[in-house]
Amino acid sequence: MESDYKKIYTGSFIIAQLIVDKLDALGITAIVKDETESGRLAGFGAAVSGSQDIYVNADELSEAIPVVESVTSELDSY
Repeated sequence: MESDYKKIYTGSFIIAQLIVDKLDALGITAIVKDETESGRLAGFGAAVSGSQDIYVNADELSEAIPVVESVTSELDSY
């Protein structure tokens, strides 16, 4: 079964939260997947924090990609 959600970003918690906040302001609901946190809660996670994946509904992909590009390019300019 194919998912209606597409991954738009993988990276640090802080940048992921910036992206999620901006998507939310546009009315786009993002799904954040954090394998490290899931493993920790299950009792077998690593001590080192990993990255987070952000997914959005395929119907909102064209609106979400520019948000990711904007946030990442803004941070790259520092």
